[in-house]
Formats: sequence, C-alpha cells, structure tokens
Amino acid sequence: MAVSIKDIARIAGVSHSTVSRALRGSALIPLATRERIQRIAAEHGYAASAIARSLVTQKTHAVGVVVTSVADPFNGEIVDGLEQTANKAGYSVVLASSQADPEREMAIVQTLRERRVDGIIVASSRVGALYSEHLATLELPIVLLNNQQAGDFGHSISIDNVDGAEQATAHLAELGHRRIAYIGDRLGMRSDTERCRGYRKALKAHRISFEKALVVQGDGKPTGGRRALAELLRLPDAPTAVFCYNDMTALGVLEEAASRKIKVPPDLSICGFDDIFFTAFLQPPLTTVQQPKRELGIGAMQMLLQLLASEETSRTVMVKGELVVRKSTAPPPSK
Repeated sequence: MAVSIKDIARIAGVSHSTVSRALRGSALIPLATRERIQRIAAEHGYAASAIARSLVTQKTHAVGVVVTSVADPFNGEIVDGLEQTANKAGYSVVLASSQADPEREMAIVQTLRERRVDGIIVASSRVGALYSEHLATLELPIVLLNNQQAGDFGHSISIDNVDGAEQATAHLAELGHRRIAYIGDRLGMRSDTERCRGYRKALKAHRISFEKALVVQGDGKPTGGRRALAELLRLPDAPTAVFCYNDMTALGVLEEAASRKIKVPPDLSICGFDDIFFTAFLQPPLTTVQQPKRELGIGAMQMLLQLLASEETSRTVMVKGELVVRKSTAPPPSK
C-alpha cells in the first residue's frame, strides 16, 4: 500500500504540516527533524502525489508544447532542447501536434489550459499575434518559437530568416552564379517572406538583377521541390543554382535533378535551410543554413521559465543561423 504523509507523521510522532514542510526542505523545520522525516519517508517508499501537490500550490509543474508535426525531423531537436531544460527545472512536458492548422492549434492551446499546464510554447505558430487578444482569458504565459504569422506578440524567439537567406544566396553569388533561383513555400508563411527578402537583399549586394521568373513556390516538402525545379528548367535561361526554402524542398530538388541526369554540381548547385540531421548524408551532402534548433528549444523554455518565475525577460529574441558549406554547391559550369 502507498505510504501517505499521515502515515509518516504517525511514525515520526509529528504533525502532518511538519512532515509536509520537512519533505519540501523548509527551513522552518530544524535540520535534524527534517533529515529524520526524510529518512523515514525514504525507508517506507513514500512518493509525493503530483495531483495532491498541485491542489495545494495551484501549479502542475507541467508545460504544454505545440508543434506542427511530431513526424517532422526539424521539431525533434527543438523538443529535445526544451524538454531537457524543463526537466532540469522540475517541469514535465505535454506534447501536442497542430498539423499546421490554425483552428486546431487554438483548440489544443485551450485544451492544454483546461489540463492546467503552467505555460505553453507554440512552435511555428499559424495563429501568432492573435494570442495577444486571448492572453487575458487564457491566464497563462505563452512563448512562440519561429512564429509564422506577421504581427507583434508578447514573447517570442526565432531564427533570423533574412540573415540566413542572405548568407546562402551570397555564397552562391560568390561562387560565380548569376542565375540563382529561390524556391519558396506557397503557404505564405512569415519565414518564406523573410527568406525571400534575404535572397533579394543578397542579389542586390552582388549586383545581380532580380527576376520574378526565378522565384517559384513549392510547399515545403520534397514533392513541391520536384515540381518547382521542373518549372524552373522550362525557362529559356534556366538557373545554375537554387536556394530552397528548407531542406525538405532541397531534397525534392535533388531527386528531380537526379531523375533528369543533371549533375549536382557542377550543372546545378543547391542550397537548403534548416540543416536537418540527414542533410550531411545526402548525395551530394547538402549545403544549408543551420538553424540552432536545440538552442532555440532551450531559449524558448528558459523564456517561459522566467515568465513563470515573474522574472524580467526579453520580449523578442532573434537567433542567427550559420551557413554550412558541403558538396552540393560549386562554381557554375562556365567557371
């Protein structure tokens, strides 16, 4: 049978409140008494009830985390970073998937609130600034990670998409490419808009004219990358290099190029964004912009923990990505 605080109090010959305080390590209880009660609890296999504790403290020491998909390899490292940070602070994580559906995302947030989590982190939010309207009624802190909707929100952490895209495009330009395409995401996400902005910024810095025909929309998945490259190859003057919205798009571009016997490189150079774990093992290994995914997860959880502790914290944190040059990029054939 489970041992209760009442049982320990009877064995130790003290009150229930003394046992409760001693097990919490309260300085109100003399050290010798605390140690004796803790020893008795350990000897009798006492385990504190999280439910009972939450009824007293009004805290569950659980945080909700909403991702677009648990199957997306990009989310794995993020969740790993935030979960380890939460566990070290004594919090557990309740994970849910929104499937990139704004209505489902809001419904999950409401469900997590009803389950009395202490705070919520939403990755790649499709709702974004709309949370500002609901904070008063939700009555719990929310941190957005890589928010995908424009507009201000109370607390968020994200990758610097403009800078990362600028690094990738500049790399291709500095290799000598003048026909550089961008394959984006037709869903109109904030990250796509910002990466396209970085792409155009780098073109301008390298005195390369922007051509609307060289910007086509994928869907963030390999199938979209394949269709987009096929469209680009129909141009009278096809690109010699492609910067992709993400690594999954780049994977599709690689597949389409291989099906057409196009050598990557030198016939075509390809650059991705994210640095998902498998990119180093592709043939050829993919040049890409590395998002510090684990660090983003750690940063988001640290921000939420600061809010839960009523501590001062930055409202918006921007993290730089780093270009990782591998073998999928090289000078164009004419060089």
